[in-house]
Amino acid sequence: MSSEYEDGMIYKALAHPRRRAMLDRLKDQAQTTGMLCAAFADMDRCTVMQHLEVLEDADLILVRRAGRERWKYLNALPIKRIHDRWVSEYAGHAVSILDRLNADLEE
Repeated sequence: MSSEYEDGMIYKALAHPRRRAMLDRLKDQAQTTGMLCAAFADMDRCTVMQHLEVLEDADLILVRRAGRERWKYLNALPIKRIHDRWVSEYAGHAVSILDRLNADLEE
């Protein structure tokens, strides 16, 4: 897969607020599918699993089977790659602009 395609999958996965909320829950500890379904009780199990599939396809979660349970873990590496490619580059540029503005105001 191309990096551009992979980035698109990550952005698509992060675009939905429910998927971001699921990643927030996984940030602190791994959860089973059942635990995530209980945490998002306003959605049916099928919908939760569809969201999890999108996250897994984007490589944002890793899945480990333990008996009948499927444990979900956050995989932060794709998010870091997006940060390194886009956020840090533009944040550095914004900081330099603010630094110049501050210098101009002090003169």
